[in-house]
Amino acid sequence: MKHGATQILSTVGLTCPLPLLRAQQALYHLQPGDILHIIATDPVSVRDFRSWGQQPEQKLLSMQRYNNEYHYLIIKNYNKNS
Repeated sequence: MKHGATQILSTVGLTCPLPLLRAQQALYHLQPGDILHIIATDPVSVRDFRSWGQQPEQKLLSMQRYNNEYHYLIIKNYNKNS
């Protein structure tokens, strides 16, 4: 996946709610406009990241499945007016 992510976070093998919690922690340390690429294997993460990615503090840019992995791109502090 070519995306220009600032950081890649693997949550492979972790189950709900850990992928989302780890992503929240990682995003906290990033700068506005930075992109976090999360790799997860828990199918429940689809629901979690879809909902979480609609919050004002971040935006879900993409969500794709490759075999048994789910890949999410989240941008920090996305400005909905731009």
